[in-house]
Amino acid sequence: MRFHWFLPTTGDGYAVRNSTIRLDVDGVTAPSRPADLGYLAQVARAAESTGFTAALTPTGAGCPDPWITCAALTQHTERLKFLVAFRPGFVLPTLLTQQARAFQEVSRGRLLVNIVTGGDPVEQRAYGDFLDHDQRYARTDEFLTVLRRTFTGKPVDFSGEHYRIEGWEAAEPLDPAPEIYFGGASPAAERVAAAHSDVHLMWGEPPAMIAQRIERVRALAARTGRSLRFGIRLHVIARDTAAEAWRDAERLLEGMSPERIEAMQRYYARMDSVGQARMAALHGGSTRSLEVSPNLWAGVGLVREGAGTALVGDYAEVAQRIEEYHALGVDEFVLSGWPHLEEAYRVGEYVLPRLGTPSPTPEPAS
Repeated sequence: MRFHWFLPTTGDGYAVRNSTIRLDVDGVTAPSRPADLGYLAQVARAAESTGFTAALTPTGAGCPDPWITCAALTQHTERLKFLVAFRPGFVLPTLLTQQARAFQEVSRGRLLVNIVTGGDPVEQRAYGDFLDHDQRYARTDEFLTVLRRTFTGKPVDFSGEHYRIEGWEAAEPLDPAPEIYFGGASPAAERVAAAHSDVHLMWGEPPAMIAQRIERVRALAARTGRSLRFGIRLHVIARDTAAEAWRDAERLLEGMSPERIEAMQRYYARMDSVGQARMAALHGGSTRSLEVSPNLWAGVGLVREGAGTALVGDYAEVAQRIEEYHALGVDEFVLSGWPHLEEAYRVGEYVLPRLGTPSPTPEPAS
């Protein structure tokens, strides 16, 4: 298993915040911890020191540019990799290869890439992208076809519906080439994942639903002679006791006004993301019956787009649930919690050691 953390580039604190959007109806005041470079560096170093492999950044209209942010954070860390999210429709694959090469040089090979096709047509159009859902995934398919070829350093010519490349040449292969993480729950997304991704990322659904998705994508990949790994994106509320963890979950829920919950359901309804629809279906906009599977709480998704579930419990319970996902075929876990600094230490120091990850070695006193 590999474990990754999340960088709260839109701000942090003790309340559930949206990660990528800014809506007038958000209902949350300014974050108690602005996401300046100093704070993000603290979070990154906490993740690095407690055994996490990489840190994921969000991408969207409400986020600072992940490439610039993560490139800056490489200068404040030593080993932590950065899972940089971007939307393939907004950059050419040839240019992306140049960006990846520069990032690998400044970070000494610590880049991973997270492909986000986009699930909000209103936001896509605001950027200037007017393709529909399946067209966006067809474009992503072409993008990744070209990207893989440009990583090799060999000349590339390509003619497709969305990209046309003539005479691309690179001096040498990209070494190391970043692993490609890719998410999406629609049939179109799963076909792209099976054809191109190293790791297929899923938002945290109950184990039975995750098992079905793994089986489906694994079969699609096998038809073309490929294999891939599977990852899951989850929030975590891990405490010394289960009672304490559930109290903190209830405290987060108390910070979600009915008006904010209602407004976010309207926002979800405008999206064409199958994954977002699956997240919203877990809670249905209601604050009742939010434990949708043992220790899996759907309350986050009431007011936060994207990953909307959290593992809630004492350290042993959270570790047990992670083991259950691992038994289904999930090898990579992208975790987060509020505030991200403190929760990184809790998970890294008390949960990961239960999963075979060595506890961190204390730094020598100065």
